[in-house]
Amino acid sequence: MKIIRTVLALGVAALTAALGGFEAHAQTAAPVQARNVVLVHGAWADGSSWADVIPLLQAAGLKVTAVQNPLTSLEDSVAATRRALALQDGPTVLVAHSWGGTVISETGVDPKVTALVYVAARAPDANEDFVALSAKFPTGAVRAETGGGSITLNGVTAARAETAAGGIVAKFVSGSERTDSSLETSAGDITVYLAPNLNMTIRASIELANGHRISSDFSEIRVVSEGGEWGPGSATAEGNLNGGGPVLKVRTTTGNISFLRASR
Repeated sequence: MKIIRTVLALGVAALTAALGGFEAHAQTAAPVQARNVVLVHGAWADGSSWADVIPLLQAAGLKVTAVQNPLTSLEDSVAATRRALALQDGPTVLVAHSWGGTVISETGVDPKVTALVYVAARAPDANEDFVALSAKFPTGAVRAETGGGSITLNGVTAARAETAAGGIVAKFVSGSERTDSSLETSAGDITVYLAPNLNMTIRASIELANGHRISSDFSEIRVVSEGGEWGPGSATAEGNLNGGGPVLKVRTTTGNISFLRASR
């Protein structure tokens, strides 16, 4: 959620520029003074994802409404957005993030809408399927973040996962579109399953390794421990699997790290 809010906050500049741009062209055309903004969230989120954006828009004198999309279907989310538009008292700027771009592309024909703003959002053509549109672009890393609790990732080609307190289990598979990955926890074990044919560069560390260790099924991963009176103070490991490739960084402040060979 923090990542989403950061992206949305950055998009405020684009939105306010769109609103202010009307006045900049006042000499050539009579601008429509839109003072209403309707925000449409994407998938894997809800209306609260705009929490950092709303106060900034309100401070600029705008009336702001965040749609709570049901996400049960495109039709249901479009209906929810149309209900929000019906409550607006005049010209309105319609804003979307991520999958919400599909929603505002459907609802942007409403006569109250004077502008569409896509904040890191998809803008499909008429009748263009969102999933089909996604397939045209590289697949990014799976992202998971929690303030406390475990994370499990199955069958991923790339991932970025972080938890403040809890274990992480990740199973990596081969794929044509792979990027660097990272797994981090402040307190907990990290277990990584790797397909035998993966080409990957491994970098791992335990900051407070007293009583904890790094273990590996792969001879290519070299484990180094720094000694201390009561055991290793820290432990690190690195290596290139199948010649190396995208980097996988694994870090825990206190806990064990295991690299296991996946059965397939």
